[in-house]
Amino acid sequence: MHPKLKVLLQYTVMIGITATLLWLSLRGLTVAEGEDKSEFIWNAWRRCDKGYLLIMALVAMASHLLRAVRWKMMLEPSGNNVKLSNSFLSLMIGYLVNMAVPRGGEVSRCYNLYKLEQTPVEVSFGTVVVERLVDLACLIILIGLSFIVEWQRLKAFIGTLDFSSSGKSSFPIWIVIVIVVVIILAVGVYMLRKNEKLRKILIGFKEGFLSIFRLKNKGLFVFYSFAIWALYFLMSYFVVIAFPETRDLGMSAVLTLFAIGSIAMAAPLPGGAGSYHTLVPLGLVMLYNLRKSDAIAFVFIFHGWQTIIMIIAGVVSLIVSYLIIRWKKVPVK
Repeated sequence: MHPKLKVLLQYTVMIGITATLLWLSLRGLTVAEGEDKSEFIWNAWRRCDKGYLLIMALVAMASHLLRAVRWKMMLEPSGNNVKLSNSFLSLMIGYLVNMAVPRGGEVSRCYNLYKLEQTPVEVSFGTVVVERLVDLACLIILIGLSFIVEWQRLKAFIGTLDFSSSGKSSFPIWIVIVIVVVIILAVGVYMLRKNEKLRKILIGFKEGFLSIFRLKNKGLFVFYSFAIWALYFLMSYFVVIAFPETRDLGMSAVLTLFAIGSIAMAAPLPGGAGSYHTLVPLGLVMLYNLRKSDAIAFVFIFHGWQTIIMIIAGVVSLIVSYLIIRWKKVPVK
């Protein structure tokens, strides 16, 4: 298959999955007679506390700034002392690209940093790979905490799942988890052996991983990593308390929804659209008995608000980067 045709097919499938998941989510939104679904979501927006949403936007920008500080810190051992402003601009452009091209932001942010600072792309990309692994570790810790805090609810939910054909005997859930993990690892090893690009990513990871050991202040790096995810949690908290329907759910519910939302956002879909709109309402309904229509409206507004913030910050960063590059006349190979 021609490479361009293959890419076109991949994006067609990705957009198709996103559109289908969004349609399925909206399909579950039931409204009163004479009221359309867009009006229902608009009314939910009107009821929410905009002050908390503005605070959430400030917290989001603080988390991105802290991530830019950490990225700058990771690049220093390789001899690349970049400006914090350029690290932040490149990071925000990466987020903007991710909304259109899943995982494309990781490369675009490195390329933009190269245009601004002449930092080798392969070096910066190695640090990004390590950064993603650190995020994965934080996500695993987050999921573990949510299981500990809300174990009774999750246990009851898992108990409703029937893995047996007769319904008399229950198939152990841990066996299913082990099988899935083994399959994922097997597929990963196979792809690593067959795919040259993945091998290059592994080399980049090695370079980035070595830079971690050469950090001047490893404790500060760990602090930044946990602080970033703490700010992410606060983002969810302020949005949850902004809506009358979710305000009284409590901190443990925010933690669980944050974990579910983080998993959904990790899906290879534009900005997590579709997966977020499917999983988070399911968690609100199944675990906290929230009315399905309220859960769907909440999620559409939450995700939409995050998307608006990212688009504005990303576009501004793109314009500023372009002006800086043009002013400097940095040569691009």
